[in-house]
Amino acid sequence: MAKYGKKASKKVERAMRERKRGTLRSGRSGKKVTSRKQAIAIGLSEARREGDKVPARAGGKAAKKKASGRKSKKKKASKRGSARKKSGSSGSRSSSSRSGSTRRKTRGKKRAKRSKGSR
Repeated sequence: MAKYGKKASKKVERAMRERKRGTLRSGRSGKKVTSRKQAIAIGLSEARREGDKVPARAGGKAAKKKASGRKSKKKKASKRGSARKKSGSSGSRSSSSRSGSTRRKTRGKKRAKRSKGSR
């Protein structure tokens, strides 16, 4: 039994001819299609839209996006956890407060020097 219907082969054939002529354009951006594989994909998707016998796409966009999203979340969480362990529970907070206190001290010294020089 055939995987693809007659309408699907006609659609692909039409897309290939348009690609050769240079008139085939991609749907979203409207750029000229030069790739043979992309022309075939356009023909098949048009046949799918019209309801012809065409196998479903292997691993659709939604499935790929979900899987890749899960992987990246796990990686980010593990990196964050290791960073916290290395620096300690309040390591970043104490360093910022220290720098603030040293700034205050130097400002006080500068003010004292200015007041002495103006007298």
